[in-house]
Amino acid sequence: MTPPRRRLFEGFRLRELRRRTGLSQAAMAGRLGISVSYLSQIENNDRPITDIVLVALSREFPLEAFGDVDESASLLRTIDAATDAGVPAERMGEADVRRGIEQQPLLAKRMVALHEAWRRSQEQLRVLDDRYDSGSTDAAPLPWEEVRDWFQAEGNYIDAIDRSAETLAADLDPHRPNRGLEDRLRWHGVQVVAEDGDGSELSRFDPRARRLAVNSALPPESRAFLLAHRLVRYEFENEMRQVVEDSGLASPASRELLSIGLANYAAGALLMPYGAFRDTAREVRHDIDRLRQRFGASFEQACHRLSTLQRPGAQGLPFFFCRVDMAGNVTKRHSATRLQFAALGGACPLWMVHEAVAIPDRILVQHAEMPDGTRYVSMAKGLVKPSGSYARPPRRYAVALGCEELHAADFVYADDLRPGGAATPIGTSCRICPRPDCDQRAFPPAASAIAIDPDRRSVVPYGFR
Repeated sequence: MTPPRRRLFEGFRLRELRRRTGLSQAAMAGRLGISVSYLSQIENNDRPITDIVLVALSREFPLEAFGDVDESASLLRTIDAATDAGVPAERMGEADVRRGIEQQPLLAKRMVALHEAWRRSQEQLRVLDDRYDSGSTDAAPLPWEEVRDWFQAEGNYIDAIDRSAETLAADLDPHRPNRGLEDRLRWHGVQVVAEDGDGSELSRFDPRARRLAVNSALPPESRAFLLAHRLVRYEFENEMRQVVEDSGLASPASRELLSIGLANYAAGALLMPYGAFRDTAREVRHDIDRLRQRFGASFEQACHRLSTLQRPGAQGLPFFFCRVDMAGNVTKRHSATRLQFAALGGACPLWMVHEAVAIPDRILVQHAEMPDGTRYVSMAKGLVKPSGSYARPPRRYAVALGCEELHAADFVYADDLRPGGAATPIGTSCRICPRPDCDQRAFPPAASAIAIDPDRRSVVPYGFR
């Protein structure tokens, strides 16, 4: 028999959350889907926070933790499984899900496991589809694919390294980050020098002389990242070696790439320490320009760091992040949301990140809806990295950052969008997108039957079923 759950009375915390966010009782009640009188009773500890209210709090305010974190996460996963619009079956209400968890907990766990297995199969289909598009016939993934998938499986968060970076950051001078990094490197016997170049090399390290030459044309944030990247290879050598050994990656190339990726991760965690960065992000409503100024980071570095804030019990807002080049290739990606990117190749042409590539230094915002009905608010910005030489073209690409619509109140870029209003219908990849009326479709969905009517002409010359 399932033991009764402890009644949760945390009205004072809910009241402080409302005051901190500047919401009236009516506005807070509206976001939680309850009456004002009910909210008032909870705040005064006259009534406990029920599971349904707890779920609403977890979805509307993911940066807060009420009650048992593991129980809340379990409830959210079960609700996601029971209400996923991508599953061709009638969706369950949250009250029915809660009752099912209480009465049949093992059945609920089994449903969540099956749903997660189904999602993994969809991801595998995306990978196979992309390999088909790229003409690859090798069943074994390439080293960079293995490392990319490893980071995705880890939630793009490496706890041991992240906590070590946070500890080290506390020992450095926050007002002189570059000088603090150089002083620490000097303690390791490393000399840092500036060196002119044509832009083909960002830095060069001589291990015998312990001399790190950094391109003098780099902006301060890039220089700081390179110094941090070299420093963490000394400071966190044991932690990174252990992660590589436990990774399960077999090929030497994959393990070496993972080692470099871990150093990149650690450098970002050192320059943008977890707790301080998460708290500041919440304070400025995830305004990237304010974050980059506060931490001396680049626009891309700050966006990527936001996607790594997945520490258990202290998660940040769940974001997706990606980088797209001029050809539409997704060259960097991570998602803490339900949105998943194509493993290789380009993204949906209706996504405004493609437009952002052609319009550097301008932020574009979009309200989009996936085929399963999940809505997202996102921003994208085109960036140009100078090459340092007229003979070498600059790098042009765009970065995108977004979250589900229900978190729009915590995302400053959503202020000009109307929640619940019209949204651009986008997808992941044409070969697995089920939309029958998309004028931008490049290929029919995989395993679909094509229907061709010679007497009717449309933008896409076929239908499918």
